[in-house]
Amino acid sequence: MIEQMNSQMLAMGKNYADMAMKFQSLTMAGFERIADLQLKTFENRMSATAEFLSEASEVRDLEAAKAFFPKGVQLAKESAEKLYATSQEVFGVTLKTNEAIGSLVKGSFEMANENMAKQADVVKKAVSKK
Repeated sequence: MIEQMNSQMLAMGKNYADMAMKFQSLTMAGFERIADLQLKTFENRMSATAEFLSEASEVRDLEAAKAFFPKGVQLAKESAEKLYATSQEVFGVTLKTNEAIGSLVKGSFEMANENMAKQADVVKKAVSKK
């Protein structure tokens, strides 16, 4: 009986460690995708801003400033749209990562339930033989 309990505890510990490693790999993969999305967006917006500032440095009079103003508005609009799109992508990645983690936990509970049922059947058979 004690041997069965020990083997069951050992199996549960192994399952827990496996689940923890899978959980960590899923979260790190999600984090990497999110960081990559945000870094690409940051680089894109910094490049657009640097280009805008380069053009702005060439403005010398009021007429050129009036002509240049719509470019500033366009940059702000594009930046806001890109940041919104990136936030939606980040939300999607987070959602997919959480779904994967949920299915991992669900599978773990189902496997633990099956193991417990098998152990209960073994104990029932052992008790009925006595």
